[in-house]
Amino acid sequence: MKNVYLAAPLFSDAECEFNSRLRDEIEEIGLVVFLPQEHSNDTKDERYRQENIFSKNRDAIDGADLMVAVLDGVDVDSGTAWEIGYAYARGLPVYGLRTDFRTLGIEGTVNLMIERSVLMCVGVRELVERLGSTYKD
Repeated sequence: MKNVYLAAPLFSDAECEFNSRLRDEIEEIGLVVFLPQEHSNDTKDERYRQENIFSKNRDAIDGADLMVAVLDGVDVDSGTAWEIGYAYARGLPVYGLRTDFRTLGIEGTVNLMIERSVLMCVGVRELVERLGSTYKD
């Protein structure tokens, strides 16, 4: 089974609910998903909280076979942008999911550096179909 790191903003109830539903869709095709809001934010030691979250997420990217990154919003979430850059530098395929119809005008759909680092998917259906045709056992 392939391991997927799901990079996405996770700061509102709506974002967390979307991320959970997206995880479920990806897992239905037989992939294993690491979702930071569930797998790395559970640290109890407040003194080392940031260090623990950072290490768990970095290690999960290191152990992933691919990344799915949610690119919605006026600009890509800064943590998601870092995760994309790290995955790209490691040679992982990064599937960018864009469900937001806003663009940056002549710049493109999202920031140029992000857009050139991902395999862009417009909508959950396209993402799941591409993942299924490429990674399903």
